[in-house]
Amino acid sequence: MSEKAILEIDGNKYEFPIITGTENEKAIDIKALRGATGGITTIDPGYKNTGSCESAITFLNGEEGILRYRGYSIEELADKADFLEVAYLLIFGQLPTQEQLDKFHTDIKANSHVDEDVKKILDGFPKSAHPMGVLSSLTSALIAFNPTSVNVDSEEDMYNAIVKIMGKFPVLVAWALRKRTGQPLDYGDDSLGYVDNILKMMFKKPNSEYVVDPIVSQALDKLLILHADHEQNCSTSTVRIVGSSHAGLFCKFKCWN
Repeated sequence: MSEKAILEIDGNKYEFPIITGTENEKAIDIKALRGATGGITTIDPGYKNTGSCESAITFLNGEEGILRYRGYSIEELADKADFLEVAYLLIFGQLPTQEQLDKFHTDIKANSHVDEDVKKILDGFPKSAHPMGVLSSLTSALIAFNPTSVNVDSEEDMYNAIVKIMGKFPVLVAWALRKRTGQPLDYGDDSLGYVDNILKMMFKKPNSEYVVDPIVSQALDKLLILHADHEQNCSTSTVRIVGSSHAGLFCKFKCWN
């Protein structure tokens, strides 16, 4: 017999199912509460005791130092996978084969070009502007430069939007930093891996060859893996709320940023 929770209000008893999560944690399913009770709701500021959905993507227990993506521990992924493999895992639910990973990376590189007119927007910021503020504005501009609507029910449309974002965002990150440091803008090097290319775009100096430090590259790769998804944090919750209206992926990405 399935477990149930019983809620008693004014002498009336209401039963709600108890569901078990991927880590055997339990939750009371109260989605029928308002309808069953004639309008009663719950108050839980900050989602401290509330899960907004059922998900098998990420499990996080900060008190016990546990972080898992799709059932894989963060320690295992940081040790045996790179950032693109982890991104693929989070998006598609499984680690990629080498062929799938190569195609994913190729498609990302093919969509890395940022419209030259975005540089005009960048020119409008003072050199003293904080890179995060600049990055937020440039991210908003992606919506204007990619006006085609994204059908959120189309796997092809969503995939194309994903590789566009993953291709263009590192360029915007590098441009925001280089604006602050007064360096010329760079589009990177498609012969490099994803993380190595980010480092080169950010730190290459004019008239000199940039050699990626493997220790720095490895550190950044692990940092990106660690921050790839953090379960139901503020940004994730915001994106879910906006996404519930079937807003396009670029719009949701702006809300996350």
